[in-house]
Amino acid sequence: MANRERNKKILLQLVKRPDNSWCADCGAPDPDWASYKLGVFVCLNCSGIHRSLSSQVKSIKLDFWEDELVEFMKLNGNASSKALYEKAVPPYYYRPQQNDFEGVLCLLLNRSVLREQWIRAKYERMEFKGEIKYPPLSYTTGFYEGLLWKKGKENTQFLKRKFVLSEREFSLTYYNKENESKGPKAVISIKDLNATFQPEKIGHPHGLQITYQDADHTRNLYVYHESPEEIVTWYNAIRAARYAYLKTAYPTGSDEELIPKITRNSLKEGYMEKTGPLQKESFKKRWFILDSQNRKLFYFRGQLDAEELGVIFIGTESNGYSVKESVPKHARGNKWKCGIMVDTPERQFVFMCEQEREQREWLEALRRVLSRPMSPQDYAGE
Repeated sequence: MANRERNKKILLQLVKRPDNSWCADCGAPDPDWASYKLGVFVCLNCSGIHRSLSSQVKSIKLDFWEDELVEFMKLNGNASSKALYEKAVPPYYYRPQQNDFEGVLCLLLNRSVLREQWIRAKYERMEFKGEIKYPPLSYTTGFYEGLLWKKGKENTQFLKRKFVLSEREFSLTYYNKENESKGPKAVISIKDLNATFQPEKIGHPHGLQITYQDADHTRNLYVYHESPEEIVTWYNAIRAARYAYLKTAYPTGSDEELIPKITRNSLKEGYMEKTGPLQKESFKKRWFILDSQNRKLFYFRGQLDAEELGVIFIGTESNGYSVKESVPKHARGNKWKCGIMVDTPERQFVFMCEQEREQREWLEALRRVLSRPMSPQDYAGE
């Protein structure tokens, strides 16, 4: 008969080993669940996905473990699982991280679809075992096409549109109609393209925001697909094309340098009120997006606008930029009372937040950008 306390002690010792002390799927520390089918230690959030895959899971601390299951865990573990199921993960494939789901950015960066598809790709579809018997995957061929539901530029209606991604031409093309004879609606260069999951903003669990440069403006496309596997395939196909472009643009760049540049997430998003340059104009509610990598604060009329109203470059304090709490003296029309002042060499900006918590989060995010040294590319962007 199994000894409950002895087996629990063995499992707690196993999970303290360096390879087992982090979730096998998202890297969260101190996992307290385990799949006794796969022999891996996982966090609570990932354990729920494993359970949906019929990958039997138990709590290390709360559940009863039979002797044979404990022996199985001793013989396996996260390191051996990684060697088997992650043998051939492409460098551009997005691996969900623990901090994708925690902290200030949680509501904006909810990527449960990425976490689930990562786990399914590894253990259910076994895409990364390096076995030739599986056909080439969509994001490894350099070409992908299909239909996505796209939001209209001037309305909230989503309509099916054909998208074609070409790694060879470094372009993403979409058509207004399924009939291609009338030509594409837009041909988007991979050079400035970005993709990020935005389920709450778009109102769909598989909502994807595609951002790109169109002349002097930043444009947004909002799309989704009913299939979680399909939308994650699109995301990784875009990442594959971006990776190929970066390898061409920066031939001496290492993967460690290039991979963080493939796609990026906003450091902070949300509504603030904004006044004009004289600080006497009426305040107007605007949707703001802080792009930390490019040091730019964009503002839009609404959160699903296709094109920004303006953009503010955020440099460093040594270059004449600063941010602080503020209460404007001549404000009118503002409903919110928690102020932020951003000084640049050209102009002073005043924004109002609805709550002190939002004010603190924006101040923290802006100061993080201010504190990071500027690169040569940043000076060019300024």
